[in-house]
Amino acid sequence: MNNSSKDLKRKETLLQYTKRVLRGGKTIRKSLGQNFLVSAEVVESIVAAIGENHFWPVVEIGSGPGGLTRALAEKVDQLWAVELDQENVEILREEMPPEKVKILQADALKLNLEELWGKQKGWLVGNLPYYITNPLLMHFLEQSSNLFGMIVMVQKEVAERMTAKPGGKEYGILSIAVQLAADARILFEVPPTSFHPQPKVTSAVVRLDIRPFPDFDCERDEFFRIVKAAFAQRRKTLANALSAGLHISKEEVITALGKAGLEGKRRAETLSIADFQEVTRQMTGRKQVSEKNRQSD
Repeated sequence: MNNSSKDLKRKETLLQYTKRVLRGGKTIRKSLGQNFLVSAEVVESIVAAIGENHFWPVVEIGSGPGGLTRALAEKVDQLWAVELDQENVEILREEMPPEKVKILQADALKLNLEELWGKQKGWLVGNLPYYITNPLLMHFLEQSSNLFGMIVMVQKEVAERMTAKPGGKEYGILSIAVQLAADARILFEVPPTSFHPQPKVTSAVVRLDIRPFPDFDCERDEFFRIVKAAFAQRRKTLANALSAGLHISKEEVITALGKAGLEGKRRAETLSIADFQEVTRQMTGRKQVSEKNRQSD
């Protein structure tokens, strides 16, 4: 297909485009969580959310047959479309202008942003496959130094967990991981009718603006080990959950919590990120003292 043909086809509506490319017998793979976006209004809103950042590189995760990709290609200067499914990759290669879109057939969970665009920063955009949303978010949050931000579509309940504040049932490990690295907010909800085939759940688009200097002044691995232990048994008190999850005595936990200004009877969902950081400092100090004592024996 020559470039002029592609220019003409880009004038199709999103629904016309999707119907045409799927008419060729494309298999919709539920195992890959494939629900293709067919709402032009939603696509336009996602692209608009990028704002004036079009000159920075953008990577789209889960491009599918290219409904969002074709709109992004009109907006941004450097675009990578990452897709795992072979049939979708073939559609993308047929439909997308090669001078505008670099197509990568790859597992997004193995994608290294620095290998993609070097030391510069960029944006991540995408309708994330719902069956691996959490692992994808964690994977790219670990690469936040290579990002200005993310604009992602996820299930509404996941969006609520990403943006939840302490005190509610939605608040948990994902809330802390996201908000430790970024300022997150829900931009808008997306009904099932915006997709083909229609999912059974409402979706939401979330924007994450990565903080250039995250406020983090304790040992990161230990921090997340403590957070995971605290939320592993949400119904237990903090003292009991940490004792069980970290395999240390309840008395030691209560002592560390006291030094952090917290009561052992509190529950994990009531602690802020700053609270967990202080607990980590106290628990790390306890561990370092114990190790020094063992070395001196």
